[in-house]
Amino acid sequence: MTENSPAARLEARIADRRARIGVIGLGYVGLPLALVAVEAGFPVVGFDINPRRVAEIAAGRQVIKYIPATRMEAALATGRFDATTDFARLAECDAIIICVPTPLTRQREPDLSFIVETVRAIARTLRAGQIVVLESTTWPGTTVEVVKPLLEEGGLACGRDFFLAFSPEREDPGNASFSTATIPKVVGGEGEAAGRLAQALYAPLVTRVVPVSSTQVAEAAKLTENIFRSVNIALVNELKTVYAAMGIDVWEVLEAAATKPFGFMPFYPGPGLGGHCIPIDPFYLTWKAREFDIETRFIELAGQINTRMPYLVVDKLAEALDQHAGRGLSGARILVLGAAYKKNVDDVRESPALKLMELIDERGGLCEFHDPFVPALPPTRRHQRLSGKRSVALTEEAIAGVDAVLVATDHDEVDYALVAAHARVLVDTRNVFARLGLKPAGLVKA
Repeated sequence: MTENSPAARLEARIADRRARIGVIGLGYVGLPLALVAVEAGFPVVGFDINPRRVAEIAAGRQVIKYIPATRMEAALATGRFDATTDFARLAECDAIIICVPTPLTRQREPDLSFIVETVRAIARTLRAGQIVVLESTTWPGTTVEVVKPLLEEGGLACGRDFFLAFSPEREDPGNASFSTATIPKVVGGEGEAAGRLAQALYAPLVTRVVPVSSTQVAEAAKLTENIFRSVNIALVNELKTVYAAMGIDVWEVLEAAATKPFGFMPFYPGPGLGGHCIPIDPFYLTWKAREFDIETRFIELAGQINTRMPYLVVDKLAEALDQHAGRGLSGARILVLGAAYKKNVDDVRESPALKLMELIDERGGLCEFHDPFVPALPPTRRHQRLSGKRSVALTEEAIAGVDAVLVATDHDEVDYALVAAHARVLVDTRNVFARLGLKPAGLVKA
């Protein structure tokens, strides 16, 4: 790297915090990353296609439950952070980090449309001396096979004029023990210079940077993390079904097994998978594997088991109504506790609770929900008919007025003692009542 090369100039700007960082996608991944970069002393421009979200961020409002408004206000007060919908301002940025969704199609195939449109926007203003980093989870090879050619269409060469890297996001919304800045950051560059620049970019933002040899390794590492979780969750979900048929409580089994100090890592069953990673990421690898004539039967089986869980839960709900209320699911009033995909967050992406509500409706049940973090269900690609449905207040009258209560998400802010005292039938998919030492009548574990 010569002293006056684009790479050398960029490295110097990163080192003295003059490099302007652009973060595309101000959601659960991009916004925390942008704030960390501001707090590390960099000037940051956040980009999003949603003008309402940009306006709320610019006003310092709390747009994500676990990011306090005071932190937003502090970032804005530095004068080094602003948000915009004007993608022409990408030309101002020395480093551009892509944090956009990578969902699945209805056929469970990768949908890279958000990445492609974002990269095309970057390409329109791309200049020498910029580094582009993809953080969105995707199949191994995406950075080189999809992103790189689109950026090179204007005549600039990757590795000479601009630089390209992949660094998988590892955000865990609501995790009190680990945050964006304290989770180790895997970084893989397209070429030696890109790898070095990406490491220099992230080093001031996080406590540890983990360099790997290529973008493909970094992409594969992210998929491996979430496939590991998906497979093990599928295993305990299947064990739950088997042990239930034997009259054995899987939660007690797992508690006992977890006392072994080696060779065992506890995973826990639930009503299905949720969030932006585990229900989606494994299918990115299974899709790519077909290109190499490889069947990923183990991964796909895990996906099938986890995808089937909401159906089994609704079957258990219908059975509980029959046994404890003497009626069927059709026409029954059901209160679902929790709409978010996990406890203590406001994120409903891929939440199994949404699938549960749809299945209850399809079987003739009258479904409503309560969630202290989700006042109303936002529009989603897969559950459009639930859009706008509002959370009901959790009162004695609301609980006693339904035929059954179904616990889908075990938020800490829910008054479970109140639920236990007044619910006629209780279906618990999270073992929350046993954990709290409550033994309500009509309780069924699912």
